[in-house]
Amino acid sequence: MNAMTMKPPTAWLNALSTATPDHDIHKAFIDWAAPRLADERVRAIFARMAGRSGIDHRWSVLPPTAGGGSPVAPGGFYDVPGLPPTSARMAAYAKHAPELALTAIAGLGDAFELARVTHLVVASCTGFVAPGIDQIVARRLGLAATVERVLIGFMGCYAGVTALRSARHIVRSEPDAVVLVVSVELSTLHLSLADQPEPLLAMLQFSDGAAAGIVSSEAEGLQLGEGRSLALEDSAELIRWDIGDKGFAMQLSGEVPGRLRAALGEPGVQVQLFGDGAPPPLLAVHAGGRSVLDAVEAALHVPADALADSRAVLGAWGNMSSATILFVLARMMARQAKGEGIAIAFGPGLAAEAIRFTAS
Repeated sequence: MNAMTMKPPTAWLNALSTATPDHDIHKAFIDWAAPRLADERVRAIFARMAGRSGIDHRWSVLPPTAGGGSPVAPGGFYDVPGLPPTSARMAAYAKHAPELALTAIAGLGDAFELARVTHLVVASCTGFVAPGIDQIVARRLGLAATVERVLIGFMGCYAGVTALRSARHIVRSEPDAVVLVVSVELSTLHLSLADQPEPLLAMLQFSDGAAAGIVSSEAEGLQLGEGRSLALEDSAELIRWDIGDKGFAMQLSGEVPGRLRAALGEPGVQVQLFGDGAPPPLLAVHAGGRSVLDAVEAALHVPADALADSRAVLGAWGNMSSATILFVLARMMARQAKGEGIAIAFGPGLAAEAIRFTAS
């Protein structure tokens, strides 16, 4: 068999580790947000929706105040007139993002062998710094200067899937490659002075987190299959990040769950995402919010427990942008789930990115 007809090697996600900060800011945000709504009826609706969010905790790299208060408390990061400028937020990103990423990598334990790493793929959408976070992480780890780096930025919540797919392509083209995949997101750096329920409910979901994995041709862990992509028409304004003078403003329309439910219910969309038109038994769905998970569950007509891993991640950590889908996969790996699966995430566009996998 010549080189032109050789079958590419199979890529495997050998190990996956996650990390979050230790400062829970979920209740503090609700206490800060509710009074910003002037209408008592609207405040009641906000409180009810916050209680039904399916989120119990969200974590932030922003340190508590000297008295233990939250970032929105007197003396906290956000206790400045008009909130901090983007420059201050990016300075915080440059400090905290590498630290959280390195914590996630440390969690890989023996699965991470410094000398074996040939490629580094980093996804991060909540900050910018140059030299990039890929170079910062590589330098602090002591990776060889010859390690090839890919930085996936500003794609949003589906960038974690894109990072896995990129690692798979690398391994399939270079059988001896060992790819360190990292996602790190500091969403809590982007609080804005909203006074309407929709943007406040959008901010209610977001949290900080990081994940790290090893992808290689070694047959251990999750076998990574083909990727799938789908951009929905006439939906570009439903999810956006707008860079402003006061951070990255998340535009997350309340129409997203309904749009996803309608799209995922179309046979042609299901064929595009699932190949044979039917979702596999293992569904790792980006925990973008309870309403998003409800929409996916309803559209695909799956059992009530099909998205249990995604709901558990949402409850314990909130929406950590691109890292979230890796948290869901890590939970599946930890409980030793078996069978065919797909990891799927939604983000700006409105678009869906997915990758098939087999857990054996």
